[in-house]
Formats: sequence, structure tokens, C-alpha cells
Amino acid sequence: MNKVRGYIFSRSFMGERVPQHIQNLVIRDYCDRHQFQYLLSATEYAMKECYSILEQVLNDLAAVDGVVAYSLFQLPEAGAERQRVYERVLGAGKGLYFAVEGLSMTDAVGCDLIETIWRIRQTLPHCQSALISYLEFT
Repeated sequence: MNKVRGYIFSRSFMGERVPQHIQNLVIRDYCDRHQFQYLLSATEYAMKECYSILEQVLNDLAAVDGVVAYSLFQLPEAGAERQRVYERVLGAGKGLYFAVEGLSMTDAVGCDLIETIWRIRQTLPHCQSALISYLEFT
């Protein structure tokens, strides 16, 4: 059975706010369904753009088989920082799992999928204003 560390937020992310106990319940359910041994979650600090706890979790990868985050949108917003997380996880031969989305990243294909979803999510807010401008023009 794979041992995985949970990773949750104590702040909002991408406009979402989820209580910590709910994040833990979702992660626990994900682990049960995937037959992972769930280790208690590490909780990120509330400061905006702070990923100190994620760094600690990544530093401790040797002790676990992977990390289960509540959502993939709890990864750093900066693409270069996300890429660094992916490289550390894959370089250690571990997995990164996302409970809400039901996705996993255990290889480059998974990494590409996660990045595609991130780019779509970051583009969406701009689509509404572009559509409104288009409709006003026509």
C-alpha cells in the first residue's frame, strides 16, 4: 500500500475557499478509493503566495510514495514554480495526486495534462471580457 502525505491550504486559492476539515475528508476519501495509506495533511500557511509547507513536504519525499493535494490549483500559480514541483516529484520517482479533480501525475504525460488544465483555468477570466467586447462590436 502506497503511503501518501496530504497537502491542504488554510487560505483561499483561485477564488475558492474550502474549510480544512472538508479538504481532509476529500483527501481521505480519495486515498480510500485508491488504496493509499493516508498520512496526516500538511497545512500551508495563510500568507498569499507562500509555499513553505509544500517545500517541506517535497523535502520529505523519501519517506512517502507521493503527495495528495486537495486540488491541483493549490500548486504555485507561477508556471516555473509548478514546473520545479513536478521535476522534484518525478525526479524522486514519486506521485502527485489531486483529490478534487481525481487526477494523478506520475509521469510527463500527467504533468502535461495538469499544465493544460492550469492554462485553461488561467485563460478563462479573460474569455468573458473578450466575448462581451465581441458582442458589443457586432
